[in-house]
Amino acid sequence: MSSDADGGSGAEVAALSDKGSPGEDGFVPSALGTREHWDAVYERELQTFQEFGDTGEIWFGEESMNRLIRWMQKHKIPLDASVLDIGTGNGVFLVELAKFGFSDITGIDYSPSAIQLSGSVIEKEGLSNIKLKVEDFLNLSTQLSGFHICIDKGTFDAISLNPDNAIEKRKQYVKSLSRVLKVKGFFLITSCNWTKEELLNEFSEGFELFEELPTPKFSFGGRSGNSVAALVFQKM
Repeated sequence: MSSDADGGSGAEVAALSDKGSPGEDGFVPSALGTREHWDAVYERELQTFQEFGDTGEIWFGEESMNRLIRWMQKHKIPLDASVLDIGTGNGVFLVELAKFGFSDITGIDYSPSAIQLSGSVIEKEGLSNIKLKVEDFLNLSTQLSGFHICIDKGTFDAISLNPDNAIEKRKQYVKSLSRVLKVKGFFLITSCNWTKEELLNEFSEGFELFEELPTPKFSFGGRSGNSVAALVFQKM
């Protein structure tokens, strides 16, 4: 997914411009919601990295990573807290967490090419304390559980665009999140397709809003708003 410094993203643009009729949830189904799309994306990015050393785009930009790390620092999240990055992509955010000092980090993605790319990026950075797994968050293995922090930058957005029963997939996402996150654990989500109010509704079962993180605002036609929503939920 391509992104600006912290404004629109590839998924946002495609979601708005895709031709077709909205589903029951108001979203137009898109290839951005399919595994085939992301397998192809990360196969290309892996080849680019192998040839040129380019790690690819950062979802929502560098500021989105810094925002989450600042929040973790502000709330004194222990550096040995277990952190799960859901849909890790090229693994750049894992690298930033490790450089900041976090020592129990896991990245998952359902695309094997994404995990291979993440491994290559992490190896290039000389890091060895990061775990990577090919995992479909909607159909998790039993080994994944007990995390203090779960982070999502765009994965829930992509699931919401799946042409095959996206509503049920979103419900399964919430069930999976509840399973892997400890009670009183935190879920940090960044989204370009969902508003704060909509996310509150989606994660109303078993989670409560802990904090809304500031994101860039835009103005158009005399109205202002946020192009990205960033929320912290706590599991009850």
